[in-house]
Amino acid sequence: MAFNGTWKVDHSENYDKFMEQLGINVMKRKLAEHDNLKITIEQTGDKFHIKESSTFRTKEIDFTLGVQFDYTMADGTELTGTWELEGDVLKGKFNRKDNNKVLTTTRALVGGELVQSYNYEGVDAKRTFKKQ
Repeated sequence: MAFNGTWKVDHSENYDKFMEQLGINVMKRKLAEHDNLKITIEQTGDKFHIKESSTFRTKEIDFTLGVQFDYTMADGTELTGTWELEGDVLKGKFNRKDNNKVLTTTRALVGGELVQSYNYEGVDAKRTFKKQ
């Protein structure tokens, strides 16, 4: 349950290039750079409730580790996939519904911060969150 809490984005690395690789247009990428994303994570056993709130939207997601679910990104891209817990790292593997290409993401606690790493088509990015 180490992920439990509210986390606010502090900084991003290569996020614009990652979004560009996803096919997100320049206007939406510029907005996403300043989204003030806050993630609230509530874990109960293998069930997770996530609330994502930003300048542009609020979305709540419920999932169970290892069980496939659908997710829509802020730009409207639809994904289907699963989260797994491997040691202390949450690992997500998602397929885009429009082209079946794979997006992978991890969430890990590093030095008291929540680090989300992403990979899509060979482009890596990272967003670091501080606990509120």
